[in-house]
Amino acid sequence: MNPSTPFRSGLHAEWTRFRTGRGWVLAMAASVLVTVSLGLLIAGGVRSSCVTGKGEGPCPAPLLGPDGTAVQDKYYFVHQPLKGNGSITARVADMTGQMRLPDAVPGVRNIKQGVVPWAKAGLLVRQSLKQGTPYAAVMLTGDHGVRMQYNYTHDVAGGPHNGPQWLRLTRSGDTVTGFESDDGKAWTQVSTVKLTGLAETVEIGLFAASPGVLWDMAEAFAQATATFDQIKLQGANGSWRRDDVGVALESDGKTPHHPGGVVESGDKLIVTGGGDIGPATVEGGLRADFTLIGGVVGLVLVLVVAVTFVTADHRRGLIRTDPPLAQPLAPPVGPPLAPPAGPPVGPRPARLLAAKATVVGAVAFVAGLVTSGIVVPGGLALLRAHQNPIQPLTLGTELRVVVGFAALTAAAAVLALGLAALVKRAILAIGLAIALVVVPYVLATAGLAPWLLVITPAAGFAITQSVPTFAHVDVGPSLFGSYYPLPPWAGLAVTCGYATLALGAATALHRGRNHR
Repeated sequence: MNPSTPFRSGLHAEWTRFRTGRGWVLAMAASVLVTVSLGLLIAGGVRSSCVTGKGEGPCPAPLLGPDGTAVQDKYYFVHQPLKGNGSITARVADMTGQMRLPDAVPGVRNIKQGVVPWAKAGLLVRQSLKQGTPYAAVMLTGDHGVRMQYNYTHDVAGGPHNGPQWLRLTRSGDTVTGFESDDGKAWTQVSTVKLTGLAETVEIGLFAASPGVLWDMAEAFAQATATFDQIKLQGANGSWRRDDVGVALESDGKTPHHPGGVVESGDKLIVTGGGDIGPATVEGGLRADFTLIGGVVGLVLVLVVAVTFVTADHRRGLIRTDPPLAQPLAPPVGPPLAPPAGPPVGPRPARLLAAKATVVGAVAFVAGLVTSGIVVPGGLALLRAHQNPIQPLTLGTELRVVVGFAALTAAAAVLALGLAALVKRAILAIGLAIALVVVPYVLATAGLAPWLLVITPAAGFAITQSVPTFAHVDVGPSLFGSYYPLPPWAGLAVTCGYATLALGAATALHRGRNHR
């Protein structure tokens, strides 16, 4: 007999048991209905509005960078046109700033001196002042040393400096190279980048920017002020131009909101700027994974189904943990013995458990796929219909979110099944599954204990993130701020690892008992 025949037979039997168990089928259908209903209900009720120079109204579409990513492009720029090749050298002699902290006295703004970790001051070359165009910059940051960044999403670390630092940026055709130096004599290359299609005439100069300061899961005003000296230009010798790129206007349409500026003092330029040049992980619009906000509720029902699919057999004695009856070495002599009392010995518990895990995992995957396949495109359509800004989403990312949620649902179901086979008590197994998968997700959504999304099975929710977590952008430690401590596939691997471990431990336990 083919060794796989008993497993296939057990698989068919378990699938028959599941599909004829009306409670399990209804619970799975309810999990789909709950997640889809919550997602569409919430997406249909969202109405974003923004105050611009034209008054309050729908928020504008997100600004896109060269690769289609939603970006921020706001800074103060002191610059000159550079035709052909050339370079700029300057020392960042000092960097200070201001940031708003929570009000100590209600209604009285609490502005303190200081810079945020990703405040930036340095040298910049870009194709034009049009927001979203290609650029490269070498800079000193508030707390991350020297960096070279380009085209918004790319970041290369230089030295860990936080004091005065010489910087240099050179342009040769499409190639831009950044350098740093402690004394202006010995130079170290930070990185070289290629800006394909860079125009013959570009803008080159000094800039300052500062993302907002984070507190109470929100972002408040912050500015950076940098003092530049030892400034040298090659290839450009015109007069300095000054632009507060991307500055927002008050509701009157004329007054700049938190404007930057520049002060000339001898051979020094003191530049003040706010905003950021980089990915817009929060400001870029609503994310696709927002539509799966009800997924954690539907997942509870999936966990209950997976647990009871095992514990029901424990109660009925279909999964036996006592040793199998020994087979006689020779046919018995005399009349046949009466059959032993008790339930018949069925398939080996290990094979039975594997068959159950296969059925539950497959059903959970299909349920998750139907859920995400409806709520993600449907929710995004509702958000767009109500003129909400949406984060750009490629087809590949949308497919990963949809299929990834299905894989997460399957892995969580197998984990719950394994826990049920280990503890053999439905209430305890359900409680453990919820504590490991649901509770950490809820806490992380509220901005509490986000590190749980690294060490618990809830890490798998990272597979649904539709906007990457960029290392050079600080966001609040909440899922609402697009904060996932692990990349998508790494997070799913953690959940699958827990599921494999639980199922393996349960299988080993039953095998051990049957060989005593």
